[in-house]
Amino acid sequence: MWFVAPIPQDPAYHEFADQRRFVGAPNFWNVFSNLPFGLLGVYGLALRRRLHPSVSGTAFAMFCIGVFWVAAGSGYYHLDPSTATLFWDRLPMTIAFMALLAMVIGDRASRRLGDALLWPLVAAGVASVVYWYWTELQGRGDLRAYALVQFLPMLLIAVLLGSSGGNGINAGRLWAALGVYGCAKVAEHFDHIIYATAWLSGHSLKHLLASIAVFLVLRAVLRAPQSVTPWAGAQPTARPE
Repeated sequence: MWFVAPIPQDPAYHEFADQRRFVGAPNFWNVFSNLPFGLLGVYGLALRRRLHPSVSGTAFAMFCIGVFWVAAGSGYYHLDPSTATLFWDRLPMTIAFMALLAMVIGDRASRRLGDALLWPLVAAGVASVVYWYWTELQGRGDLRAYALVQFLPMLLIAVLLGSSGGNGINAGRLWAALGVYGCAKVAEHFDHIIYATAWLSGHSLKHLLASIAVFLVLRAVLRAPQSVTPWAGAQPTARPE
């Protein structure tokens, strides 16, 4: 990325296909489709006790908090799309991306390494958004660092899943999450084309697909609840003579 020319923010990025107003809210479906992120963030934190022992509880909490704030940040941005509000859309996403990467490193490589890298990774994610916004204010926008933070973790997670066995994270569900997230990015790219042929826009569909990816991540790191049979622990009774 260092050898790539600076990438400014395209002003046309804010011109989403679906700008319908509903119950007084502009861009309603792009705003409302963020709701699942908030619900999933709370859901994950509520089930933290079911986290597999090999997965860092701190990294998992940061992931859930990041996902929760995606709902608020992205919803805020879509109410009034602009470069200034886009900052709050991107900031929590980088936290979630980096926390997920730290979780996978801890499970697939070394728990100690994953714990050690969590805060530097989160700091790098936050710094990438701050740097992008600062360059926009200087009139020479540069998205390179943010692009690296958004896409490199997904690539590294795929490499880790394919190169080593884990202790607790369900690889199949995490692969599915990566696949669904890839579909979300495709839907985002074809926002206008999808809206021209369907009731829902590509960007709203992107939010829904990305929330499914988050759900799959939660399923990958949380243990299934233990089933309790009504006869468990019961002592056999003596048969009558």
